[in-house]
Amino acid sequence: MGTDIISSEFRKRARNGEYEGLDKEKEGEWNGSFMFIQGADCQYGMIDDMAEKTPIRWEEEIKMTRIAIDKINQMKPKPKFFAVCGDLVHAFPGEEGRTEQEQDFAREFSRLDPSIPLVCCCGNHDVGNKPTPQSIQRFRDTVGDDYFSFWAGGVKCLVLNSQYYEDSSLVKEMSEKQNEWLDRELNGKCRQGCKHLITFQHIPWFLKHPDEGNDYFNIDRNVRSKMLEKLHKAGVKTVFCGHYHRNAGGFYKGMEEVVTSAMGCPLGTEKSGLRVVTVTESGINHKYYAMDDIPLSFELD
Repeated sequence: MGTDIISSEFRKRARNGEYEGLDKEKEGEWNGSFMFIQGADCQYGMIDDMAEKTPIRWEEEIKMTRIAIDKINQMKPKPKFFAVCGDLVHAFPGEEGRTEQEQDFAREFSRLDPSIPLVCCCGNHDVGNKPTPQSIQRFRDTVGDDYFSFWAGGVKCLVLNSQYYEDSSLVKEMSEKQNEWLDRELNGKCRQGCKHLITFQHIPWFLKHPDEGNDYFNIDRNVRSKMLEKLHKAGVKTVFCGHYHRNAGGFYKGMEEVVTSAMGCPLGTEKSGLRVVTVTESGINHKYYAMDDIPLSFELD
């Protein structure tokens, strides 16, 4: 996904800590209920890799993307945005096939209705299990910022780079800058007037219980406990994640964490799919749909 592909097909809209067109001036007022779409783990190439096929291709993941985007483009009412919570591709930085997977991701997601903003989180496959300044910068140069805020219909949204909480050993300065940014964004003045406050990231803080043991699919408990309390104290309503390739989640002191299964290769009993999220004045409701079962019309109240 080099600059030539970005300029011709993929519109990079997350820059300078904000998202073009989704700012407080344009989207800071509550105007009634709305919906958005959340997906995760498109992960082009994982299905063949799991099946130990060579060479690795990703036709099945592209097929799932096309089904998803075709249905999203037809939805009534139109979604406010489409958030993809990380692992856009499967090949790690520097691995064979990485560029081709990025190019296909850019091409396929460029089919999304231009009036529906595409919000991308970075996952461990996007920036590496042990991210480097170079891998982070590549994501920023091709997809957009790895953390940023935006507003949608009076709701404030924060996109986090969860890899900083997983392993920041080679990017300590970058990680600290996200921490400083997050503290500012959670400040009462910065979130003043929002109807709800929600966050998006790749790796879940926990899978089912806030006090569960450490696992590949969650964040270390020492980091987790501090961050959950920080987000809860700031009034975060819901945290949306991916990474687990299964549906999971739970609550921390009334703050809900939603873990969404994969658009690409699921590892549990759910089929590849998406989550439809309805935001009302009183709360946030959501439901996961397999690709073939995604409806095209929705009641908001």
